[in-house]
Amino acid sequence: MVTADSPRAPRRALVAWVLFDPACQPFFTLVTTFIFAPYFVSAVVGDPARGQALWGYATGAAGLFIALCSPLLGAVADAAGQRKPWIAGFGAMLVLGSALLWFAAPGEESRIPLILLAFAIATIGAEFATVFNNAMMPSLVPPSHMGRLSGAGWGCGYAGGLISLAIMLVFFSTSPETGLTLLGTPPALGLDAAAREGDRISGPFTALWFLLFAAPLFFFVPDTPAKLPLRAAMRVGLKEVSGLFGRLRTRRNLARFLIANMVYADGLVALFAFGGIYAAGTFGWGSLEIGIFGILLTIFGTVGALVGGRLDDAFGARAVITGSLAVLFLASLGILGLDRDSLLFGLVPTAPAQGLFATLPEKIYLGLGIFIGSVAGPLQAASRSLLVRLAPAESIAEYFGLFALSGKLTSFAAPTLVAIVTTLSGSQKAGVAVLLVFFALGIMLISGVREPGKDG
Repeated sequence: MVTADSPRAPRRALVAWVLFDPACQPFFTLVTTFIFAPYFVSAVVGDPARGQALWGYATGAAGLFIALCSPLLGAVADAAGQRKPWIAGFGAMLVLGSALLWFAAPGEESRIPLILLAFAIATIGAEFATVFNNAMMPSLVPPSHMGRLSGAGWGCGYAGGLISLAIMLVFFSTSPETGLTLLGTPPALGLDAAAREGDRISGPFTALWFLLFAAPLFFFVPDTPAKLPLRAAMRVGLKEVSGLFGRLRTRRNLARFLIANMVYADGLVALFAFGGIYAAGTFGWGSLEIGIFGILLTIFGTVGALVGGRLDDAFGARAVITGSLAVLFLASLGILGLDRDSLLFGLVPTAPAQGLFATLPEKIYLGLGIFIGSVAGPLQAASRSLLVRLAPAESIAEYFGLFALSGKLTSFAAPTLVAIVTTLSGSQKAGVAVLLVFFALGIMLISGVREPGKDG
């Protein structure tokens, strides 16, 4: 681990490490949030409530696998030493799963199981590749610069999501009514607008983007030296995991943080997973409206992540996390009060209007989304840097595996609850209301975490 007196890694290594965040981000921006997920719900499934439920179950299944396997994989990686082989293997899953999304033709319900399986494979690959990329942080910068490095990664990640989303909207994604892109032109590369190929290509585009921007990490970032062969590392990893929760009893502060992260990360990932779907069902937004909405969120998310990294180093990660969660709770409550033609849970009717984001509820949804985007980056970056400060350096990948477990109970707890409530009630609004509990409980839990250097 780099100590306070150690030099930082070479600049090219830091830049290459930071580029891994924008390499992964299009999967979350294009596939899980703004382009593919709303397309899947509206065009492949055709029923917003049923589509939201199916998407939630697929996300939940992937998250359950991640939660069960991440501590073991982290422990094995610590014993084996090297991180890059793991990143390469899980990156290949991200590429394969994303590429298969091309086959999600509109109205082809027989392909729904294949598409959901491909999405789950890509999700597992993206999340596990990120675990091992995160575990490289302590070898690159001293603790005093951890917040800055983490914030730079998240900020550049949002920028990568923004650029990829802009490319999709300008050249590929089309309006279902007109078959034209944001520029008013047919989709590029001769894609068939009627077959919604401009939306479906978001999967293969994500795969190619990852290959391009992840490559520098393998060339320029120094890997941890190899320690044990894989079979021996597996034995050590199993032994470590068997005693992991016992060791956490002596690290109650770290355990409380992991539980807090489990709760609020559940809510955040589900909020982004269903944000575009919710807008499609409530306001009838298509891929262009949702894409523009995503661009605004991403612009503010980029700025928020960079500013949040500075605030982290200055005031501490816990303060950044608490403030971000308060904003998410209030913004989510505001969103639930909106309907297509009313505000404040139906108490204030609004006038209908024609045009892009023409109604008052749509404008307010945009504004609340901007607040969400502004704090999502700082929340995630500060959580990553706080884990590095709390966890023992010799077991950093193992604890990032636990971090993935706590954050990716995310991928089955909140989305699955949203899916169940949506199924039982037949209401998107009732399903998304579940997330308020996650943010409120997250605030309560994180307030009791002591932060090294900030609490004495």
